[in-house]
Amino acid sequence: MNKVIKIHPSDNLVVAMDNLTKGEKVIVENDEITLLYSVKQKHKFAQSDLNRNDPLIMYGVKVGVANQKVLKGEPLTTNNMDNDFSDDISFENVGKIKRAKNHSTNHFFMGYPRKDGRVGTQNVWLFFPLVFCENRNIELLKTIFEREFYPDKLHDHQQFLRGLVQNEDIRTDWSDVKNPFPNVEIRFITHNGGCGGTRSDSKMLARLLSGYANNPNVAGVSVLSLGCQNLQVELFLDELKSINPSFDKPLLIFDQQKVGKGDELIKKIIKDSIEEIKKVNEIKREKCPLSKLTIGLECGGSDGFSGISANPTLGLAMDQLVQYGGSAILSEFPELRGVEQELVDRCSNIEKAKKFIELMRKYEDKVIEAGTDFTANPSPGNIKDGLITDAMKSAGAAKKGGSSEIVDILDYGEFHKKEGLNLLCTPGNDVESTTALAGSGANLIIFTTGLGTPTGNPITPVIKVSSNTTVFKKMSDIIDFNTGDLIDGKKSLDELSNDLLEMIIKVASGELITKSSINRQYDFLPWKRDISL
Repeated sequence: MNKVIKIHPSDNLVVAMDNLTKGEKVIVENDEITLLYSVKQKHKFAQSDLNRNDPLIMYGVKVGVANQKVLKGEPLTTNNMDNDFSDDISFENVGKIKRAKNHSTNHFFMGYPRKDGRVGTQNVWLFFPLVFCENRNIELLKTIFEREFYPDKLHDHQQFLRGLVQNEDIRTDWSDVKNPFPNVEIRFITHNGGCGGTRSDSKMLARLLSGYANNPNVAGVSVLSLGCQNLQVELFLDELKSINPSFDKPLLIFDQQKVGKGDELIKKIIKDSIEEIKKVNEIKREKCPLSKLTIGLECGGSDGFSGISANPTLGLAMDQLVQYGGSAILSEFPELRGVEQELVDRCSNIEKAKKFIELMRKYEDKVIEAGTDFTANPSPGNIKDGLITDAMKSAGAAKKGGSSEIVDILDYGEFHKKEGLNLLCTPGNDVESTTALAGSGANLIIFTTGLGTPTGNPITPVIKVSSNTTVFKKMSDIIDFNTGDLIDGKKSLDELSNDLLEMIIKVASGELITKSSINRQYDFLPWKRDISL
């Protein structure tokens, strides 16, 4: 493994690939640099002397400015560098990136076809409430269904507790207990919205839930309503119709105030849902082109290697997918701050480019009104691992989107419609953003991480990709794919991106189950707009 790396020829910052000590000499582009201080792995140091207000360049873009003189071989820290955002955006180069598509029939996955032509990577029957008052009933249904459908997932821990409490033998083999409907996944969502907030909050939640119902991974839905909440059934149906006027999946709606007693409600939900689940179980996987894949791109718990290994690997794999006619959705607008010009240049037309900038500015204005700004986006964990400024974090995060043309800009809650690379306005919060990706139609999500995170989603498989081998080994129960082989010098970026695309196809085909799904980590967190980074 090389001890240092200069990512782009125009960079003046160098990344430490290993812990470096004060006085150690390293070679960068045939130039010997003596380190003036020790530099931690993943952190950066100056390739040459820098004066106050000099731009700091990494990934070929400006990631900050020196706020004092920084000497050659001196590490960059929160004390000697600042963000320096520019709002001067040029639209002169918009629409110049065009690449021919290759709808190859040699690349396919085994998916669940829907009547509208879209394809699911899973076959999910989904239960969710329109209001938090129904969470208790959703949780009760979840317990009932999971004991019947997934006993092996629950009974190991149940039997462990029983053994401690009652000193009974613990049963560990549940192979004789079978899922009665093996072609269906039963999933449940709860939330704390639908009433008590503003009407606009309820409308946004209705749109998000409509996106989940419309997601190609969902085969049918059971919706629970109390009856008097802000998020009325009619509002939900209106939002669903606006997303898909031809929606024709099984949709069961249960109103507690109309039914009456809770016991009767639960029995009716179970009886009616099971009848539809039996029908959905008849849907089988079929051979489908990769153009039917829509991949959500997310990162969380990022480190100084994320923008060097995991994100570029994902970006290159997405470039391949887009070439095959597939789609990708890049989220987290706070983590695109500082690289707006690069993304504007990749937009298909000026209308899309201006929508992107307008959404970015409106978002940041609201954040400023709340008493903060985008510079607060890097978390303490990010900073500790070398991602010091928001622009530095953004430059690496944007690599997830590869280099393809940006065909559409989606506001939060908008459903994906255009084939190719899309941008989706979400916060940088991992779960809020991942939740939004599924709501905009992603039928698979790739989540890169440098520090590790268990995040998953109730309707969309989440492939977790580590930026370094240490985290991959330490957290092998939640990480699916390791790009640390690039850091360790064992594999090239091309090799890793091909390997990742192969894993994507296996997960989409049901041949491989992601760790988050094995762990039943099904997170759902709507974004209360304007207050989250």
